[in-house]
Order: sequence, then C-alpha cells, then structure tokens
Amino acid sequence: MATSVKPTILILGAGYGGMVTASKIAKQFGSNDANVTLISKHNYHYQTTWLHEPAAGTMDPDRTRMPISSVINTNKIKFVQDEVNEIKKEENKVVLKESGEMEYDYLVTALGAVPETFGVGGVFEHAFSKWTVNGVREIKEHIEYLFAKYNNEPEPRDDYLTFVVAGAGFTGMEFIGELSKRIPELCQSYDVPKSKVKMYVIEAAPTALPGFDPELVEYAMNLLEHRGVEFKINQPISEVNAEGVVLKDGEEIKSQTVVWATGVRGHPVIEQAGFENMRGRVKVERDLRAPGEDNIFIIGDCSLIINEETERPYPPTAQIAMQQAETVADNLLALLKGSELKEFKPDIKGTVASLGGKEAIGVVGNKKLYGTSANFMKKMIDNRYLWILGGAGLMLKRGKSPL
Repeated sequence: MATSVKPTILILGAGYGGMVTASKIAKQFGSNDANVTLISKHNYHYQTTWLHEPAAGTMDPDRTRMPISSVINTNKIKFVQDEVNEIKKEENKVVLKESGEMEYDYLVTALGAVPETFGVGGVFEHAFSKWTVNGVREIKEHIEYLFAKYNNEPEPRDDYLTFVVAGAGFTGMEFIGELSKRIPELCQSYDVPKSKVKMYVIEAAPTALPGFDPELVEYAMNLLEHRGVEFKINQPISEVNAEGVVLKDGEEIKSQTVVWATGVRGHPVIEQAGFENMRGRVKVERDLRAPGEDNIFIIGDCSLIINEETERPYPPTAQIAMQQAETVADNLLALLKGSELKEFKPDIKGTVASLGGKEAIGVVGNKKLYGTSANFMKKMIDNRYLWILGGAGLMLKRGKSPL
C-alpha cells in the first residue's frame, strides 16, 4: 500500500471514464480525503465519438480534443503524462514507461481499448485501425492524397478511389456516412468523376449495426446505398494485404484504403496484469470492482457488464463509461468514509448513430428517430457529455450547434 497519511488514488486513462471520475472526485472530495493522480499518455482528452468526422475530413481533428488542464482542477487532481506499462495488483503498484513505479491505495482502471482483429492477418500492417486524433488525421490526409494522385498517374488506378470499411458497427457506419457525404466535394475539388469512386462496407455478422432496430438499420443502409455505398453483409474478411482485402469466399477487393472498424478489445495491460478477462474486458462486480480485489475498480472499455434482460454484455459505449465513472467516484468516497458502496445500474437514455450531413438514426426511450430529428438528438447527447464534464462553460465553448 502507499505510505502517505492520506490514501492515494490513481486513475489510469483520460478517456470518458477517467475524465468523469477525476472531475467528480474534484467536486465531491474534501482536500484532506485523498491524494488523487490522473495518468494519461496524452496531455489532452479527446472525444472518440467525434472521430469519424475528422477521419472523413468534415471536422478539424483538433476540435475533438481539449487540454486536460483546461477541464480538470489540477489543484485537486495531480496530472501525470505517461504511459501505463504494467499493473502489479499484488503489490498495489503501477509501472509507468517514463516515471517508474507509483504506489496506490485505490486504483481506477479506465485505460480504454485497442482494435480487435479477430485473428485476421495484415490489419496492423495494411489497414487504418487507430481511432485516435493522429490516427484519423492520417486517414483524412491519405484519402486526399489519393484523390490528388489519381489524375497525376499516366494510367489512373481504380484502387486509389476504392474505399473499404471493415465493420458495419457504429464506428464503421458513422465513418462511411461522413465519407459518402464528402465524396462529391472531393470529386469536384480534384476533378474526379464521381462514377470512379467505389465505397464498400464489409460486415461478418448477418446484419449491419448488429443488435440495433431493424427498421433503423434498413433506413441507414438505404440512405448510404443511395450515396453509392455497397454493403457486403455476412461476408467475413480473411486477410488484409497491400492490395486490399480478401473475403472468406475468395473474393478480392483492390483498395489502397482499408479502414478497420470491426470493434475493440480491452487494453493489453488488463490481460498482462492477470485479471480474468474476455478479450481484455473484466466482468466486474456490481460495485465495479474487479473480482477478488477490494481496491481496484475497472470501468469503460476494459469492463464487462451483463445486461440481465438480454444476458449479453452491454456494448462498451461512452454513455456507460460516464455513468460508471460517477458510480466509482461515489464508491471511492464511500470506501474512505466506511459507508456502503453503490451498485452500478446502467441507465441507457438512448443510442444515436450519425450518417453524415444532417442524417442520423437512433432510439431514445421507446421512440425511433430518423433524419434531422435523430441528428439533433445526437448533438444534444454530445453536448450533454460536455456539460457533465465541465459544466455550461465547457459546453458553450466546445459543444455543437444542434441546428
């Protein structure tokens, strides 16, 4: 255990879960309650739910991020910019890449996720799989480079303007929605006939947006097909290579741009630390502690919560990570005060996916939303997060106009 008089709390990761945990602790804890440190490899927080827009070139990548010091009260929460290499749970220590070991009394693990390849070869070598600020900047610049290059070749190559999105979940559908909306503008800017552009979405599951309302899925697919997107559903990818993708049935699609959006697994540190896990996600107790651990909470992409109605895991969303963070902050204070811990119960207020421009689909309560009304709700959900994190000031400064 850490040796300070005040207990030491370490928060690993500055994504949705880590940031809301830190923000709520700063508001609820007294100055003598604990020494709290937030650790992240970046000195900024970025909104992963916005990344499909800069990836397609419809938003400046810097719009998605904000300095941690501008959101978190660093007089109450110490910030350390470093990368977590290891959790030594038996010793109550965390090993950082640059700063060495740090001891803790209580640990909040909110390290986020890494791409899931499902064993497909060539993903990291030949596909764009990094959904980070710099990762999406790379996608955007690559797409624009290929448009510029197309007419400068003696014989223009079709694979320059063939775009493959692997995965028809939320990330893949939102990205192709933005890209399909931007394609006409790119064609005009680079003097390329729109007929030369091909867009594919490839999904191994029997439907796009698995688990989503079928009527809304049909609406989304019809809309995107009208913009020129071709769906290959129930067709797994067996390989990504320098020339494109190979499907399980042997079909090859030649493309210089394969965007990998098939889902995520929890951070590798979770598996290396010896927690019992499934794809890097730990099935946490009702109070969000790791099984058998009195002082380690795991939230966000690294946690696994079972929906008792469907008996399936809840998808790892920003909405759930934020709700978990609020419960964890309450439970840390309860541990310090010797009071009873709360059970975490997800409160799914709605799920909305943007489809580019002013189009979106969603379910809020029992109501299905299409088009501009769903797009309005998407922006309101995004703005609500900023309100939770930093109040009205942050929302007004960084939020999206709902109109």
